[in-house]
Amino acid sequence: MNVQELLRLENLPVYQNKMFATKLAARSCPRGVVSLVQDRTSGLVSNVAFDPSRLDYDDSYQNEQGHSTAFTAHLSEVLAVMSRHFRTGRVLEIGCGKGAFLEHLRRGGYDASGVDPAYEGDAPYIVKAAFEPGLGLTGDAIVMRHTLEHIPQPLAFLDLVRLTNNGKGLIYIEVPCLDRILRERAWFDIFYEHVNYFRLADFTRAFESVRESGHLFGGQYIYVVADLASLRVPTKLDAGERVNIPDDFFASIERCMDKSEGSSQRVVWGGAAKGVMFSHHMLERGLALDFVIDINPAKQGKFLASSGLPVLSPALGLARLNRGADIFVMNSNYLDEIRSMAGTGFNYIPLERT
Repeated sequence: MNVQELLRLENLPVYQNKMFATKLAARSCPRGVVSLVQDRTSGLVSNVAFDPSRLDYDDSYQNEQGHSTAFTAHLSEVLAVMSRHFRTGRVLEIGCGKGAFLEHLRRGGYDASGVDPAYEGDAPYIVKAAFEPGLGLTGDAIVMRHTLEHIPQPLAFLDLVRLTNNGKGLIYIEVPCLDRILRERAWFDIFYEHVNYFRLADFTRAFESVRESGHLFGGQYIYVVADLASLRVPTKLDAGERVNIPDDFFASIERCMDKSEGSSQRVVWGGAAKGVMFSHHMLERGLALDFVIDINPAKQGKFLASSGLPVLSPALGLARLNRGADIFVMNSNYLDEIRSMAGTGFNYIPLERT
């Protein structure tokens, strides 16, 4: 593979959404190396140091975002995209997580089924397993939301899906946007769990027939609706499509530390992937943090990987906050929602605007 290394990070926690029962277990979590490279033929960016054996997606993996009204609005937008292309028939969601979006699909009138090893419920239409041909799962349309970035050799996996689905059907893919990560210097969106980092151009090269594509969730995500039969090996990477990591990619780390200098209390609002990485990098540089607030009950009472910070409910966290405390907001899409819950009197520091 003809590649160029773009970025190397050592000692990162391998989990961003796996919760731990004790601070000691969280601090002792498995760690790994991120070595991002770009394939100069296909243009795909991936972590060549990724080791899938270090990850175990069990019931302690909690990535459900549906407790937020802002994220629920995003899911409605996704359904609107699908309604323009998925008219009737069966829909299979590969990597359905806890099944929240799949239930949106079913309420929207689709005969939807799913597969995911981290599923916790007992719905007969969801298989608790990793997708593989032997399961016999197919659909008139395939959905992969925030799944492909976790899978080594993503093009080979898409080809496996195509073959398993008898070489036909539409596929909806949604992943984080690498162009935004680079443009906004979003260092907190570089995770060990994410093997791959995509741009829209990667999918237009990978599929000959793309029905629709664009950005969602304030530009943080990209999506495509494509014909599975048109999957191909991407080639002809133009010089202008080569990825470069900006020299000031990590500059906002120092700005975050400067903004919080002298504060008596610092908390993180958002105990998902961004919160894990922000806490990891801040503590690595000596900035003390007090705790994390998250609205997901499955995270509350648990501890974040690497930092070992405790996760509290909004009610309990706000009761412990001093007036004037720094609240680092992990995702600006939720800022208005957070302000409405917490009120005035705090110093809100949106991570993406620092």
